[in-house]
Amino acid sequence: MPDPSTYRPKPGEIPLDPGVYRFRDQHGRVIYVGKAKSLRPRLSSYFQDITALHPRTATMVTTAASVEWTVVRTEVEALALEYSWIKEFDPRFNVKYRDDKSYPFLAVTMGEEFPRAQVMRGAKRKGTRYFGPYGHAWAIRETLDLLLRVFPVRTCSSGVFRRASASGRPCLLGYIDKCSAPCVGRVTPEEHRAIADEFCEFMSGNTNRFVRRLESRMRDAAADLDFEQAARLRDDIAALTKALEKQTVVLGDATDADVFGIADDPLEAAVQVFHVRGGRIRGQRGWVVEKESEDLPTLVGHLLQQVYGDADTVPKEVLLPVLPADAEATREWLSGLRGAQVDLPVPQRGDKKTLMETVTRNAQQSLARHKVARAGDLTLRSQALQELQEALDLDEAPLRIECYDVSHVQGTNVVASMVVFEDGLPRKSEYRRFIVRGALAEPGDDPATIDDTAAMREVLGRRFRRYLEEAEGAGDLDLQAGIVGEQPVRNASRSSIEPGAGDEEQDGTRGGPIDPDTGRPRRFAYPPSLVVVDGGLPQVNASQAVLDDLGIEEVALVGLAKRLEEVWLPGQDYPVILPRTSEGLYLLQRLRDEAHRFAITFHRQRRSKAMTSSALDGIPGLGPGRQKALLRHFGSVKRLREASADDLTSVRGIGPALAETVVAHLAGATPEPAVNLTTGEVLE
Repeated sequence: MPDPSTYRPKPGEIPLDPGVYRFRDQHGRVIYVGKAKSLRPRLSSYFQDITALHPRTATMVTTAASVEWTVVRTEVEALALEYSWIKEFDPRFNVKYRDDKSYPFLAVTMGEEFPRAQVMRGAKRKGTRYFGPYGHAWAIRETLDLLLRVFPVRTCSSGVFRRASASGRPCLLGYIDKCSAPCVGRVTPEEHRAIADEFCEFMSGNTNRFVRRLESRMRDAAADLDFEQAARLRDDIAALTKALEKQTVVLGDATDADVFGIADDPLEAAVQVFHVRGGRIRGQRGWVVEKESEDLPTLVGHLLQQVYGDADTVPKEVLLPVLPADAEATREWLSGLRGAQVDLPVPQRGDKKTLMETVTRNAQQSLARHKVARAGDLTLRSQALQELQEALDLDEAPLRIECYDVSHVQGTNVVASMVVFEDGLPRKSEYRRFIVRGALAEPGDDPATIDDTAAMREVLGRRFRRYLEEAEGAGDLDLQAGIVGEQPVRNASRSSIEPGAGDEEQDGTRGGPIDPDTGRPRRFAYPPSLVVVDGGLPQVNASQAVLDDLGIEEVALVGLAKRLEEVWLPGQDYPVILPRTSEGLYLLQRLRDEAHRFAITFHRQRRSKAMTSSALDGIPGLGPGRQKALLRHFGSVKRLREASADDLTSVRGIGPALAETVVAHLAGATPEPAVNLTTGEVLE
């Protein structure tokens, strides 16, 4: 991890002018873009005592490897340049605005020869006018269906338009007068564009002019005794009125504003914006933001950049809960985008204050929904870890939890799994799989039918012996004569620990620090804060005995029994009962289920392989080619078992050492020392 002092610029090198700065990582990627009224004090603030920085900022400066800056003339220029660089580089440490859902817009493609009105989502396109966003696509279609009586703009796709032009017959909307049918020449391109312009003007909020015009025409038609035309105009007025009634009147008719509401906690913030045009709420939109710092004005400033950087129009007013940190520069920037003055008021009373409270309530509900829906929510994870700390009487929250499970069928193909959760989230690169062969079982246990308790003793013994080995830096220890549970370790035909990379969900990486001697990752260098075993009091007591014999006192141990989901502690007569709604219990259940899934997957792989395996499989140095040569020479495995080492050397490719290994393997004894019982690696 880079040290900020290694790339800190000298204070005299940093100018006092306004500007924009970029932090880059060791690969040259831009990870943060910021602006400043004066670059020197702003950049110097990043290189103070790292413990005084916000955690996100501290992570950023320790990730970065260099910093550079660009001087501009004014704060407004810095604001514009910062936005363009954020858009270009998408820095990972800048605030990200994610929609809490995908909102549809009513779009009119004014860039086409015959503009089309349609529902559109996603990125905005050049030459297209957007209205909304709306809460639901059906709301757009319902409004559009009403307005097509008065503004018969084209709504068909390009394919339908071309087919109608080729056949000379309009679609159904053309026959019922809800489309002016430019495809068959019923109107000219100029006349159709005029209809689209009026439609856009009505959607922009200039509604009274169109209603008054239709009322005047209706009265004229009635005066001329053209009652049929007057009735059609009456229905057109009713359609416009109904479309207007669908949008709540909240402010004065001339009000053109966006109203922002924010609800936040120490980690995240939910933002809601109501788009008010002509005094009516035309649409609503929301984001969930990971807070960069505790400074709400800074967050508001970044929010306005993201919302209006690509906007086609900027309203007259932007109502905010608090002013941005650089309010004057932001106001000037927005005014330049709009081409007229933009106000940034903070409502204190009246209708605007009431509307602001409504938007804020929507933001609060949005934040609550987000927390419930997001499985990896930071607040819920912190709550779960805190609940476990309190319920299990731990000194600190269990930031690293390991869970173990054993899987077998009637004692055959016994395997175990170790899954790791860090900060309440799975750390799959740390998952491990164990092949259990009874190496650490009690005397007299049959390795082929070892029970769950003995298997758990073996697995935990191997895992924590390896941890002690890594911690002491002793290299490969001869564990053949080790003691676990006051019982000597017996040799096994083979015993191994495998990383979790074989699982279908793994990326193949291995966690942990690198061994400087071998260059390979140390698999068990980190101790857990908490160990969870799948089972009740017997499994817990057996596991605790292993930890006690190894002298490991800093690791807490619990068992989770499935029947009543009770939590067992070593040596306790009664379990700890967590509430069914407890986030801590939910985290333990996720751990147990993930360990069970991982163990079952490995067991199925082992069982499938065993059904197609040969007695010659697994002999070190005996590959498929040499196996075939031996079987061709001796005819069967039975005759091969009866042969001596000298007989085997008569086969091409089989030397004396390999012959001795084959004979010993088929006789059921492995020459010592052949296998490291902690790693399963064959010793040279």
